[in-house]
Amino acid sequence: MRFARLLPPVLAAFLGAAALAQSAADYPSRPIRIVVPLAAGGNVDIVARTLAEPLAKSLGQPVVVENRPGASSLVGTQFVAKSAPDGHTLLAMANTFATVPLIVPDPGYDPLKDFAGVTQTCLVPQVLIVNPALPAHSVRELIALARAQPGGISYATSGNGSTGHMAAELFNRQAGVKMLHVPYKGNSQALTDVIGGQVAMMFDQVSTSAPQIKAGKVRALAVTSLKRSPLLPEVPTVDESGVPGYEDITFNGLVAPAGTARETLVRLNRAVANAVSAPDLYNRFLERGIELKASSSPEEFTAHIKAEFEKKGRLAREAGIRPE
Repeated sequence: MRFARLLPPVLAAFLGAAALAQSAADYPSRPIRIVVPLAAGGNVDIVARTLAEPLAKSLGQPVVVENRPGASSLVGTQFVAKSAPDGHTLLAMANTFATVPLIVPDPGYDPLKDFAGVTQTCLVPQVLIVNPALPAHSVRELIALARAQPGGISYATSGNGSTGHMAAELFNRQAGVKMLHVPYKGNSQALTDVIGGQVAMMFDQVSTSAPQIKAGKVRALAVTSLKRSPLLPEVPTVDESGVPGYEDITFNGLVAPAGTARETLVRLNRAVANAVSAPDLYNRFLERGIELKASSSPEEFTAHIKAEFEKKGRLAREAGIRPE
């Protein structure tokens, strides 16, 4: 009797597993949609659109990029979280994917439970820039100035919990200084006000600030990676400028809804790895300060997201960054 009662669920599980295996074997069976939860034109969008063509050739189905911006990327992220876990709907994400749940009261998704990592797609270091009028020409001089005027030096960000905010708070803690946070509703206005002198400094992506640095509108003190950027080879790292071990690199990647078959995730991972390793594409992005780089496996990227979530969670608690 006990065996008879157990047979239906066992059989159901077997049939479900068989259907999943068949589905993964047939993947992809229709066009793949990559949702970008941000407005068009940013690094996440550009990288996703650039990869769409080589992915389509590799996978044998069209790859369509769809922008679904809104509510600090929540609109697009929640949409993908609720999509079928069949590999036909993916999310193009950046660091904020792991940090938004730390600063938004009800984000509507859990980065660790609702998604499975596919792969990282690129790395983009940030650069510490200051208004030319600020009497600091190096990180050491900035630290000395900040220690002499606690809370007197302001830094701009694109918002509470943004990549620039997290980079600045990490700098505050590791350099032993306290600076004044001035949040904006977007990166463009924050950068404009640093150029105009309304705010003293900010941490911004190298790819965005490089033109302003080369035009002399802002001064670059250091990059946030452990190695110098090919785009700004003359600019030292924060690590070599007096804050040992400092590193804060933004990354982009692709994730799928939780429950997506591992075979599907692996196929996507390998397709991206092949695309980003093409020399012409790699060098074209490197000239913009963006290093195309795939994860070795879906599991590696999932572990990276988990580590980022935990690291930024500790930083948010220590720095008092709370939901708004």
